[in-house]
Amino acid sequence: MATVLQAVDRKDLRGSRLNKIRQSGGIPAVLYGKTLDTTPVTVDEIEFIKTYREVGKTGVFKLDKDGKKYDVMIYDMQVDRIKNEFIHLDFYAVDMKSELDADIPVNLTGEAKGAKEGGVVQLAAYELSVRALPANLPDSINLDVSDLDINDSIQVKDIKGIGEFEFNNDPEEVVVSVLPPTEEPEEPAAEEGAEPELVDAEEGDGEGNEKKSENNES
Repeated sequence: MATVLQAVDRKDLRGSRLNKIRQSGGIPAVLYGKTLDTTPVTVDEIEFIKTYREVGKTGVFKLDKDGKKYDVMIYDMQVDRIKNEFIHLDFYAVDMKSELDADIPVNLTGEAKGAKEGGVVQLAAYELSVRALPANLPDSINLDVSDLDINDSIQVKDIKGIGEFEFNNDPEEVVVSVLPPTEEPEEPAAEEGAEPELVDAEEGDGEGNEKKSENNES
């Protein structure tokens, strides 16, 4: 059964009204799409959190507004990190028969062989752009790095057979690599019996010679 989130029209667009919506447990949002005008709506915060945990940021679900259901994705989320609450949401109405582009987060699994030998696993691309039908968009791209040794890497062209979508990134782009261990430079040892260098020795000698010359002239 498809996930359904209820939404109601938001007529009053004043800032004071937005604060009241949040205080009463709602989240201000907008619904829009290629063939749909931007419509201000409100959704229940608790129900939205349940939906988000179930489908993720790239998942498609039903948004029910006044009895009419739209296939939507979460296009944008504004979050107050201090208060840990949602400020505003953008729902994008999608055409389930048309491909679209989306940025998908990369998730690494396993422990690289090279890491066990002191190498450093470096994730170069935290997200990858993919093109697919809305129903085929993955929630994340999971890469197993267990077989990677030091100086090994995974490029976009190496990622195959993990879903019904294609990448928009350059095939040669490095997604993750294992770098050699970093060696700290050794400090040069001080020579035994060496005397400290006098920084102002020459300047001092010069002043002394000038004073001797003045005494001779007098």
